[in-house]
Parts: sequence; structure tokens; C-alpha cells
Amino acid sequence: MIEKLFGLNKQETTIRTEVMAGITTFLTMAYILAINPSILAETGMDRGALFTTTVLMSALPTIFMGLYAKLPLALAPGMGLNAFFAYTVCMVMGYSWQFALTAVFLEGLVFLLLTVTNLREKIVDVIPASLKKAISAGIGLYIAFIGLKSAGVIVNNEATLVSLGNLSSGSALLASIGILITSVMLIKRVKGALLFGILITTLIGIPLGVTHLTGIFSIPPSIEPIFMKFEWDHILSKDMVIIVFTFLFVDLFDCIGTVIGVTSRANMVKEDGKIPHLREIFMVDSISTAAGAMMGTSTVAVYVESAAGVNEGGRSGLTATVTGICFLVALFFAPLFLAIPAAATTPVLVLVGLMMMGSVLEIDFSDYTEAIPAFVCFLLMPLTYSISDGIVLGHLSYIFINLLSGNHKKLTLGMYLLAAFFLIKFLI
Repeated sequence: MIEKLFGLNKQETTIRTEVMAGITTFLTMAYILAINPSILAETGMDRGALFTTTVLMSALPTIFMGLYAKLPLALAPGMGLNAFFAYTVCMVMGYSWQFALTAVFLEGLVFLLLTVTNLREKIVDVIPASLKKAISAGIGLYIAFIGLKSAGVIVNNEATLVSLGNLSSGSALLASIGILITSVMLIKRVKGALLFGILITTLIGIPLGVTHLTGIFSIPPSIEPIFMKFEWDHILSKDMVIIVFTFLFVDLFDCIGTVIGVTSRANMVKEDGKIPHLREIFMVDSISTAAGAMMGTSTVAVYVESAAGVNEGGRSGLTATVTGICFLVALFFAPLFLAIPAAATTPVLVLVGLMMMGSVLEIDFSDYTEAIPAFVCFLLMPLTYSISDGIVLGHLSYIFINLLSGNHKKLTLGMYLLAAFFLIKFLI
């Protein structure tokens, strides 16, 4: 029954492995329970209600993914998209958070239309094979950079943009210790090394003053203050069109990039480049975005941290379902789960990033028409702090380099159309 329900293949994985993988994925992305309410609350939204909604819109879509798409992919309100929601739409443009939620809802409906018509699958199919491999590597660099930045190992620098933080104390020291411990466990092939790495690093953080436990149990606040709070007054305005398009664009290519990267790492991509259950993945993503707007949060997206569970051996929907159940548990034990510091998840993000870099070996670096666009793609993901920007610039460079080099036969109509869509994004 379990094999049929979650698509579990006994030749590839076990129930224990899937459970461990699901818990690992949860622990690496549990930070969203603290960060999403904090960001969106700056718009005037109720922080308590945002916590409950963030939990529910992480748990339910992830369980839906496990049961419907049967893949180890987790979803939650997307980072970057929540910042655009709060800081750009509400603070810079001056619109209410109700207006922003309306834009997210409309984006979800457009996504659903693109999914039903198979346009999202066609977009994935026209991305060149070398770029698909570069996307996986780029996401590896991206999540490693996120981990190092969140722990203070990498810090802002006015002169050089980034520089090395203070490794002698605090989060940066804890993250460094965690990377060493987790690395040794990986080398020694300890089962569940990534999960144990998070837990051990969290415990070490107590005497270092980085891990703070403020309680164990809490009653979830009501979502009534933000539930179904839409504003339709400016639905036909130019700003609404631009905002919906921006949400749509970033979510579309973040999702595509993450799905390609994680499924490639799990060796799920078929020889012809096809990704299994791609339509189901996109269906879950689009429905979850629309439902998330109704519940009162920004765009729900597939999380790149799913790669942590995949690297623990997760290969079926059971991994995602366990992750979703962990989120539901967190609804009542928020202080306990929120005590896990960012520094404790940094080792996992860094080491998973390393593992995802393996796809670079499959790129033909002797063919510059393939190597240069691939390099642009995986280099610019961490440097622009955006998966979608890396994909856009990688694809555009692929088109222009091959076109100007006389290799136009390699290019298809679909590639040209996708490039035109990318150019429109820059013009807007």
C-alpha cells in the first residue's frame, strides 16, 4: 500500500530512509517559519496569523506533492518572492498587502492555466541539455552561498560586496564546526549524516550562546486577520499587470530550475531529458500559490532545500509527506523547532551544494558554444542571488553565442520564443 501510495521503489530506497530524508528536508527549511512571518509582518499583516499560515502552506502543499506527484519535493512560501511582496509592492510602490495578495492569487490562476495547457512542460523541454546540467550546479552554488551568508561566514562589505565573517565566535564559528563534523560523518558514511549534523550542531550551539530555547509548546494563532483579504479596486491597472508578471516570471523559472536541479541530483531525469510527473509538480505548485494567497501568504514555491532530503536517499513521495507532517507538528511545537539556528543548517546547505556541483562534469567544456552559456548560468545564480536570473542569462547567452557563431541549426523555434519572453522581462 505504501509503495503504491507514495511511488516508493524498494529497489531504490526504504521506508526508514524516506523518513530520515523527510525530517532532514524539514530541518533545512524550517527557517521559513521564522523568516516569512517576519518579512510579511512589515507590511502590517498580523505576525501570529502569518506564522500559522506559513506552517499550513508549507505542510499541506508538501503532503499534496507527496501523494499526487509522488516525488521528494517540498514547498513553502518562497524566499525572494516574499521580499518582493513586502518591500517592493507594499513599501516602494505603496500598495496595501491586500492588493499584493490579490496579485499572488491572479498569478496562481495564470500558472494553473499554463499547467493545464502544458505550456510549462514545453518550456522545460526547450531548455538545452547543457543548461539543465548547469542549473543543477548553479543551484548547488546558490544554496551553499545562502547557508554561508545566513550563518555570517560570508558578510556584506561595502568595498568588495562580500567578505569573510568572524569565524572565531558566534554563528560563523558554530557553522564552521558543523561543516567539519558533518563532513566527517559523510566521509565515514554515517547513515543520516545530514540530519545528525543539524542536531549535533544545534546542541553545540547551546554553550556557544547561538541556540536559544524559549519554550516547547504553543497554541497556533488564528489566521482570520489575513484570510481571504483581497482587494479588487486596481485589478485592471498597469501596476497590477507588471506585478503579476513579475511574480509569475520569478516563480516560473525558480520552480523549473529547482525541479531540474533536485531531480537531476536524484537521478530521476530520463535519458531523453524528460522529468517524471512534471505536469503533477506544476499542478501542485500552481494550486498551492492560489490557495496560499487565500490563506494570506506570498507565492508558494518548490524549495531547493528538497535537495537535502534527496541526498539522504529520499526518492519518493513519502519523503515529502514526512516533511509536511513535520511542519504540522511544528504548528504546536514552534518554540522547539524555531530554536534550530541558521548556523545548524549551514553545513547541510554547503555539503548538498557540493554534491549538486557534480553535474558540471557532464558538460562538454571543449565546446565553447555549450560551455560558455552553462558557465554564465551556474556562475550568475549565486552572484545575482536568483535562480531565475541565472537561467535567463544562461539561455540568452546560448541563443546569441550560437546564432553569431553560425550554429543556428542547434536552435529551435521554442528556444527563440523563450528568449523573446526573457527579453520582454528585461524591457518591463
